[in-house]
Amino acid sequence: MAYRIGIVGVTGAVGQELLALMAKRNFPVAELRPLASARSAGSKVTYGGKEWTVQEAKPEAFEGLDFAIFSAGGSISLALAPEAVKRGCIVIDNSSAYRMFPDVPLVIPEINAHHLANHKGIIANPNCSTAIALMGLYPLHQAFGLTRFFASTYQAVSGTGAEAMRELDAQARAWAKGETLAPKVYPHTINFNLIPQVDSFLEDGYTKEEMKMLNEGRKIMDLPGLKVTTTCVRVPVFRAHSIAISAEFERPVDIALARKAISAFPGAELCDDPANKKYPMPLDYAGKEKCGVGRLRKDTLFDNGISLWVSGDQLWKGAALNAIQIAEALHAQGRLARK
Repeated sequence: MAYRIGIVGVTGAVGQELLALMAKRNFPVAELRPLASARSAGSKVTYGGKEWTVQEAKPEAFEGLDFAIFSAGGSISLALAPEAVKRGCIVIDNSSAYRMFPDVPLVIPEINAHHLANHKGIIANPNCSTAIALMGLYPLHQAFGLTRFFASTYQAVSGTGAEAMRELDAQARAWAKGETLAPKVYPHTINFNLIPQVDSFLEDGYTKEEMKMLNEGRKIMDLPGLKVTTTCVRVPVFRAHSIAISAEFERPVDIALARKAISAFPGAELCDDPANKKYPMPLDYAGKEKCGVGRLRKDTLFDNGISLWVSGDQLWKGAALNAIQIAEALHAQGRLARK
């Protein structure tokens, strides 16, 4: 069976990755309906060896579609996702708009594909850093029972979008000429710098991005009592996020068993040979479907603790790939075609 698919935000960074990944994974497409703002309407995108005309994303654009993937920001999702659902179209949403709605499944297929049975038309994709962190943490949770963790993220500029990637590139080129270029996307220069702020600050001093790791991790893993504290940092890396994690578990940990659990997990690739300087790095995991997990060692703070390092492509597992995997899981469960 092939499907009629809408891609909202098709001209953006994630939208372009969606097209590339659908082709790479041979997703069955009967019709592609590229959707974007009125400004982009009329432009062309290429998929499956042919050109498709971009249409304006508005309620009637979802008529006749089996499903649509939204990657155009929370305000667009809030306005148009219900309109798509009214027209019989399933929505897979990449924004944060619906993630914490009680009746909206928040899904990483390797972890909780069974939650898809409960959807009411909208399915949420998790935050990029949450998805990448859980590729390392969930197999350890299965082995030892996760209770809490500390995380420090090293987030690539691709998480902000194409304009941020251009800004880093321009600042690096200016530096090479002995020049300076004032920041526009970020509040500070990102080239050769670290910015310990991703998203806006809340009253308690955490950012919205940092609280996503706690709230989304609890929901995805069905662990309402999970304790998490996170510091999110933007780094001068073009693509792929990395996360340093120290986690505590219910049961005594064994590093050999931990490595075995990660190696067997479908979303992860064990890259853990420090003696030979092998560990996950953003350059190696940009453009890879699996997330790399390494630097595994017993934590010196927690009694039943493991410290680890995870790297993964934010545009793929953190966004486009996970959305396509949700569609693939719906297809496998027979839940994707219009009734």
